[in-house]
Amino acid sequence: MRAKEITITTRSPEKTRELGEAIGASLGPGAAIALIGDLGAGKTHLVQGLAKGLSVPDEYYITSPSYTLINEYPGRQTLFHVDLYRLERGADLEEIGLLEILYGDGVTAIEWADRLEEPLPPGHVTLYMAAMPEETLRRIRMVGVDAAGIEWLKRLEKELKKN
Repeated sequence: MRAKEITITTRSPEKTRELGEAIGASLGPGAAIALIGDLGAGKTHLVQGLAKGLSVPDEYYITSPSYTLINEYPGRQTLFHVDLYRLERGADLEEIGLLEILYGDGVTAIEWADRLEEPLPPGHVTLYMAAMPEETLRRIRMVGVDAAGIEWLKRLEKELKKN
């Protein structure tokens, strides 16, 4: 099976949030999004949009859980926002309580997912995010490697073409 990729360039933090909102609106129970990119690549802006797409109430301010590791937000699906920046590479999913979350019914967005030792669950999609030389531009490459991830990206691609 061949991986599926979609690459999108956003032109502002607002456009990155809008992309996140479209992604969030398309996610169902148990979805996992791995976010990989340098500091300032727009990962938290994208998760803010995910929250909106998952109908997280506006009174919840979405910030990166750098010190708490995991923030939980109620919505159409519970959003678990994970930030592994402060963990050493090779972090164990079970040690930080992430294994139970990943195999539950919520949606999990993991910043710095490349620090995980174990593979993510089937159907996850990885977003490689990069800041471009022009200050507000962000390149977001979404990759699905198994049947469920590929199918989800195909649905998202159709939805994005409508807008």
